[in-house]
Parts: sequence; C-alpha cells; structure tokens
Amino acid sequence: MGMSVGGGEEVVKSEPNVIPMIDIMLVLLIIFMIVTPVIAGGFTATMPQAENLEAAPDEDNDIILGIDEQGNYYLDPGTGSTGRLANEQLGEVLTSLYSRRTKDAILYFRADQGLEFSHVEDAMDIARKSGVRVLAAVTDQKRPVRR
Repeated sequence: MGMSVGGGEEVVKSEPNVIPMIDIMLVLLIIFMIVTPVIAGGFTATMPQAENLEAAPDEDNDIILGIDEQGNYYLDPGTGSTGRLANEQLGEVLTSLYSRRTKDAILYFRADQGLEFSHVEDAMDIARKSGVRVLAAVTDQKRPVRR
C-alpha cells in the first residue's frame, strides 16, 4: 500500500476511457458475424405463378423468347427463326426484328424454373440493347390446390 505523504501537489493523469469503445466494437463484431452468412447465402428467385381470369392466347405478332434450364435461347416460330438460337445470335436476331417494328417493342419471355437468374439477366441486357422497350414475363398457370 502506498500513500503520498508529502507535498500538496496532485498529478492529474489524462488517460482515455477505452471501455465504451471496446463495447461498441464487440457489438459491431457480433452484428457482422450474424449478417455476413445471411448475405453470402443469397436467395432463390422463381418465376411468378398467377391465376388468369381470362384466357389470353398469344397473338400472331407477339415475340416470345424462351430460355431452357441450360440457358439456351428459343424464339417462337412466328418470328421467322426456327427454334433454338446460338447465344451469340440472339442480339442480331432481336435487333433485326425490333428495327422493323413500329407499333410496339414488347418482348415476352418464358424461363425454366430451374434456371439461374444470371441467364435471365443476360437475356434482358441483350434485349434492351437490341431495341426492346418492354419486357414481360410469361407466368405459369397456378394449379388448384386439391384437398
């Protein structure tokens, strides 16, 4: 035990209080430990399903782009293209189709439910660069629930 016995001068020590800073750092560490795995996990996007009140058959001038599970592109037979397109040809074919359209620039697309969204995103980018102004996803008919 030590005591100061002499002189009347007290020395004031100026030390920062780091306890609150350590508390804040620990809270932030815990938050990042919880949030990081959730962000890295991602989510699964699926095409919407809808109940159609009225049947809406495809019109003759509708252009429908299909994308299968492997990411291959297909155009409907009404466009003059027969079935499957090479991925490199999609931009050229869509540009030639939409450069001639004066009424509307709508592209309908159907995608396989097991398809990665990056393939749909690539197709949308190509379509936008080719002159498509409106992209519409074709939904699947919702199946009635049997009880």
